[in-house]
Amino acid sequence: MNIALIGATGFIGSRLLAELTRRGHRVTAIVRNPKKVPAGPSVTARKGDVFDRDGLAALIAGHDAVISAVHFSASDPAGLLAAVKQSGVKRYLVVGGAGSLEVASGVKLFDTPDFPAMYLDEARKGGDFLDLLKAETALDWSFLSPSALIQPGERTGKFRLGKDQLLVDANGHSAISAEDYAIALVDELEKPAHSRQRFTVGY
Repeated sequence: MNIALIGATGFIGSRLLAELTRRGHRVTAIVRNPKKVPAGPSVTARKGDVFDRDGLAALIAGHDAVISAVHFSASDPAGLLAAVKQSGVKRYLVVGGAGSLEVASGVKLFDTPDFPAMYLDEARKGGDFLDLLKAETALDWSFLSPSALIQPGERTGKFRLGKDQLLVDANGHSAISAEDYAIALVDELEKPAHSRQRFTVGY
């Protein structure tokens, strides 16, 4: 497939770029600094601004799907959605956050006392973005939330998927490697199973 990847040089975006190219997809890497995009025969680097709706729409147009891997606090969710819709591309996958996952009935992770204050703004804006998507009818979207801890690690391909609840292991830990997160998102791209849904991945 021909994929537009917004934020291709970020922490998650770079793993997604690697996973997409590993599987033979063609990627237009939309970033602020194209020089930072790793060269490859199936990768085209393009300079883009997430706040420039018309410019972003033009870069996205003609692709089979769009993946957004940008920080919620460093972008405008409504503007991103408008750009994707303006582009004419219907499939939209979003790198989500863990903060809006439920840890108990009606209790979200970012509402718990121990949630790190430094991540609270980003987490709440991620929840707001998810609410916008839930009201969206023109796009075939999916929003993948990681576990509470996502960090560099192994590409194992062994993980669990869930819906709106935070996944924890037998020891109460909630984690996923960025590499396995990328596998889960590209799996969804290739074989959609969570159309117009949020889902989560963890060990």
